[in-house]
Amino acid sequence: MHKVVSRDGTTIAYVKEGDGPPLVLLGGGFRDHTVFTPIVPYLNPHVTTYCYDRRGRGESGDAPQWALEREIEDLVAVINEAGGEAAVFGGSSGAILALEAAMAGAPITRLALLEPPYRMPGHQKPPPDFAENLDALLRQDRRGDAAELFLEQVAGLSAEAIATWRTSPLWSSNEALAHTLAYDTAICGDGQLPVDRLAKLDIPVLIVASDSTADWLRAAAHATTEALPKGRLTTLPGVWHRVPPEHIGPAIADFVLED
Repeated sequence: MHKVVSRDGTTIAYVKEGDGPPLVLLGGGFRDHTVFTPIVPYLNPHVTTYCYDRRGRGESGDAPQWALEREIEDLVAVINEAGGEAAVFGGSSGAILALEAAMAGAPITRLALLEPPYRMPGHQKPPPDFAENLDALLRQDRRGDAAELFLEQVAGLSAEAIATWRTSPLWSSNEALAHTLAYDTAICGDGQLPVDRLAKLDIPVLIVASDSTADWLRAAAHATTEALPKGRLTTLPGVWHRVPPEHIGPAIADFVLED
């Protein structure tokens, strides 16, 4: 892995592969750069990918005090390594982070986003005390319980689905990264769609939704697209909050290579 130092001195690790214009990829909750391993083969014949570990994850460092501005600076540090400007792909809460970075003036040429989890009127929202309860569990190092709370109250998964997830090989990774759920919670904030700020974002944005995702995520994808001056929505075959690499990979590559 390569490493770059962010503005506050935190080391950010990334993997660079492929050939072509730069595309930086950042994940959402529970994820480090390895979530992109299956999609990279569909991208690298067309673009140069920079898949990085957000702070607190994988081989990247962290800092005692988290702030959204620091995560934006981390992304900018990777973009600078990519030549000073780049297209960006973000999934889930990583999609909201990518939008926040673009709205803050990060040198992003275009955005591809998988289901940014904004909370539209009439759809589910986490309880008002979710963030407080999550922090309490993390302070007690109850990582598994914190992960369960997030999956239940933020993702909206059933008890049966969570029980199945706990038996999967990914669960140990979920527990290892559970402390970063507080970061994703803060990035998503109150879940309100920032319509006025999105209306000022004058870069091409591709919103990707799965054809089998939850209604609230589908509503968020549509509303986000409508709020963007150059937004475009594509619905691809998939499952809940996920589109397989063989479908999303070519769609992203085509979007990045557009004139």
